[in-house]
Amino acid sequence: MTRPTARVLALLELLQTGGTHTVATLAARLGVDERTLRRYAQHLTDLGIPIESRRGRYGGYRLAPGYKLPPLMLTDDEAVAVVLGLVAGRRAGLATAAAEAAESASAKVRRVLPVELGRRLDALLSAADFTAPRWSANPPGTAALLVLADAARRRQPVAITYTSWRGGTSERRVEPYGLVFHSGRWYLTGADSRRGGVRTFRLDRIASAALVPGTFEVPADFDPISRVLSGLADVAYPHEVSVLLHTTVADVRRKLPVSVATLTETPEGVRMLLRANTLAWAAAVLAWLGCRFEIEHPDELRAEVIALADRLSTCAGAPA
Repeated sequence: MTRPTARVLALLELLQTGGTHTVATLAARLGVDERTLRRYAQHLTDLGIPIESRRGRYGGYRLAPGYKLPPLMLTDDEAVAVVLGLVAGRRAGLATAAAEAAESASAKVRRVLPVELGRRLDALLSAADFTAPRWSANPPGTAALLVLADAARRRQPVAITYTSWRGGTSERRVEPYGLVFHSGRWYLTGADSRRGGVRTFRLDRIASAALVPGTFEVPADFDPISRVLSGLADVAYPHEVSVLLHTTVADVRRKLPVSVATLTETPEGVRMLLRANTLAWAAAVLAWLGCRFEIEHPDELRAEVIALADRLSTCAGAPA
């Protein structure tokens, strides 16, 4: 979009605020001279938008009383950004409602676009593909998300109804420190008065949230992202693995995020705690790290590592 066109639209936005604006004020806001400002006002009139002018020293422009502009006016770049944002948000699981809501919003935007731009956007969406996986996690409720965000900003506690992974429902009083979106899900992290200490909650398991009287302070060094990722690494899995790695924490972190492994530096090396659904996966992680290691527990992991090594050796030596 050219700069003159952008300034014409900016003039329209200024006039939408209501009242009469002097030519000098409008020209200063847009960074143009008064002659150019009058030309922009004429452009709006040519587009059928009723701009009223008042002559005199304190004259200026205003929108005709009672005139209502269309509810949505977007430039080409803005329209593309909105539609692609809706598509990307839906695929990433970022949406806070069912997929139908994002589809409906996208359809409303495209209905008010010029025919040619709408056709080109449809062509883009039909031709585009994505390398990132589509997340299908249950979206949280919009109402709960907004209440929790407001509580975190105002430093005010909330009462929530929460369903655990075991299916039990409980009432909690939480001091929300922050909201984090990770791998297709929203998480709330904060102090839980019922359980004590800082806890992490999945928003799709929060049935209701309401502000309650009180206030709190977030610890100065608290990092919501780090807390959520480390909390995910502590989730119970069928197997818990402890391995002493002969490398550095920085080398491991380049390959494994905080949500996958807990690392502790020791005089002998780096102790890695993994929680895994299968020991075969843990053996593959050790192979991926590419450093010397000592298995501390469980002993069954040694057999998985040997089996993986045998398979790799067989495949490497097999003829093409």
